[in-house]
Amino acid sequence: MAITEDAPPGSAERTAPAPSSGAGGREREGRGLSSPLLLTLVLLLAVLAQSPLRGALGTPLMQSWMTVFVAVTVQALPFLVLGVLLSAAIAVFVPPSFFARALPNRPALAVPVAGLAGAVLPGCECASVPVAGALVRRGVTPAAALAFLLSAPAINPIVLTATAVAFPRDPEMVLARFLASLLVACAMGWLWQRLGRTDWLRPPAHGAHEGATRGEAFWNSVRHDTMHAGGFLVLGAMAAATLKAVAPAAWLRTAADQPLLAVLALAVLAVLLSICSEADAFVAASLTQFSLTAKLVFLVVGPMIDLKLFAMQAGTFGRGFALRFAPATFALAVGGAVLTGAVLL
Repeated sequence: MAITEDAPPGSAERTAPAPSSGAGGREREGRGLSSPLLLTLVLLLAVLAQSPLRGALGTPLMQSWMTVFVAVTVQALPFLVLGVLLSAAIAVFVPPSFFARALPNRPALAVPVAGLAGAVLPGCECASVPVAGALVRRGVTPAAALAFLLSAPAINPIVLTATAVAFPRDPEMVLARFLASLLVACAMGWLWQRLGRTDWLRPPAHGAHEGATRGEAFWNSVRHDTMHAGGFLVLGAMAAATLKAVAPAAWLRTAADQPLLAVLALAVLAVLLSICSEADAFVAASLTQFSLTAKLVFLVVGPMIDLKLFAMQAGTFGRGFALRFAPATFALAVGGAVLTGAVLL
C-alpha cells in the first residue's frame, strides 16, 4: 500500500507488464529448446530407417532420378549464387536515380535502352521487380521500367553464360535467347506505352530496404533471394528428374513430336516450376526429348512470367496490373520465342 501511495500515477501500469514479459521470454526460450530435440528425433529416425532407405535409393529408378537431380543442381548452383550476389549489390548500391539519368526522355527510345540495360546489369527476377518499382517511384516512365523488369533476368551476362554452359553443342541458343527475350521486353514496353493506363499501375510507396543500412540491406537481400531461388531450383531439379525417370518415354516422345503441344507444354512448365533464370537453362537442357525451339520457349517464358513473379508483381504494382500484364507477357513470350526459334534454330 505504501508503494502505491508514494508512486506517481500510472507507474503501476508501467511496471505491471514485467511478469508477462518474463513469461513470454520463457515461452520463447522453450520454443528454442525444442529445435535440437526435433533435430535429434529426425536423425534418430534416419538411423532407424537407413536399411529401407538404402534399399529404395539402390533401385535403378531412384539412381536415375538422383543422377539427374544432382547434375542439374550442382551445375546450376554456382550461377544462382553469383546472380544473387550481383543482383543484391545492384539493388542496394546502385541508386535508382542512375537509371533515370541514363534513360532518354522520349519513352519510345527509353524502352529499348532500358531493355538493353538488362544485358549489362545482372539480376534475377526476384531483384528486377523491386528495382523496376524503384524506377517508377523515381519518375522513370513505366514503359521503360517494365521493359527493364522483363529483360534484366533474361539477358544479363550470368544468364547467358549459364545458357552457353548448359548448351555447349548448341551455341545458337545463347543468341536466340538474347534476341527473343529483348524483343519481347521491348514489345511489352511499347505495348504498355500505347495501351497502358495510369490507374492500372499502383506505384510502390516505399522501397523494400528503406530504413536499413546498406550492409544490412545487402545481406537481407542475399538471404531472401538465396532461400527463394534455391528452393525453386530444388523443386525444378526434382521436377526435371521425375519427368526423366518416371514419365513413360512414349508420352514424352508424343509431346515432343508435336511442335504445338511441345511448345505449350514447356511454356506452362516454365510458369509452374518458377525456376530462377540463372538456373533454368540446365533444367531445359535436361529435357532432351524436346526440340530447341520448345526449350527456347521455356527459357524465354520463365524469367518473364511464373507463379512467384505474378505474386511479386501483384504485391508491388497491384493485382489489377498483374492480371493484365501477366497474360499479355505470356502470349508475347511464347510468340516471340517461336518466331526467333524458327529463324535461328
